[in-house]
Amino acid sequence: MAKMRVSYAPPTGNPLGTNITFKICSSILIPIINLITKRTWIGAENIPKTGAVIVANNHLSYFDVLNFAHFLYKNGRAPRFLGKVGVFKVPIIGRILLAAGQVPVERETPNAGKAVDHAKRLLESGHLLGVYPEGTLSRDADHWPMVAKTGLARLAISTRTPVIPVAQWGAQILMPTYSKKIKLFPRTQITLKAGKPVDLSQWYGKEDDQQALIEATAKVMREITTLLEEIRGEKRPEVIFDPHTSDLPRTGNFKKKRKKVAEK
Repeated sequence: MAKMRVSYAPPTGNPLGTNITFKICSSILIPIINLITKRTWIGAENIPKTGAVIVANNHLSYFDVLNFAHFLYKNGRAPRFLGKVGVFKVPIIGRILLAAGQVPVERETPNAGKAVDHAKRLLESGHLLGVYPEGTLSRDADHWPMVAKTGLARLAISTRTPVIPVAQWGAQILMPTYSKKIKLFPRTQITLKAGKPVDLSQWYGKEDDQQALIEATAKVMREITTLLEEIRGEKRPEVIFDPHTSDLPRTGNFKKKRKKVAEK
């Protein structure tokens, strides 16, 4: 981590927040995404063209960050993400991510709290921050959003930054959850729908109140889930999967771990 220099420079360029590395990567990746997906984008007008903003998305697949970034990029904003540090240690890929302005963080460690500090500095500079409130791929058997972590609420409330909910569907077909195999053909339908900003003002000044954070987080996740219900044309189950009370590990590929245990 000490050798990883994070940039908090204010966003410039078009789309706002882009730089030479981001542009090169997008010129390579977007044609590939277009080749293997068909897209439906709804509510893009809700993404602010300037200023600090947090955009929160459900998490279905390793591939969906590319769909999410594509949606934001083509609608005027080059996003910043906080990614697990292990990815940034991968030769070449890590250097590219850093050069593109992305930020490494250490999850589930004593240093995890530094993620909020990174995020605050990015927002202070006027960036769009893309976040996955659940913190990992959904463990719900039918891919519905889970009970999320409270980091998003703490960040949004303490900085009073607008939060835009976005629901995504289809990435789990293109690349199944916890798989790295891509279904190339036929092209997969990917749908993203952005909603209006979530009003969290009733919790302003309560960033140290755990119950307030839980309530604010639940409100954001309800908005994302409502958007997903509209995309899927069905209602979510009454019981929301809660990783806090599940015996599954909080992060990582639990399916892979189960397979290893079964093979012993």
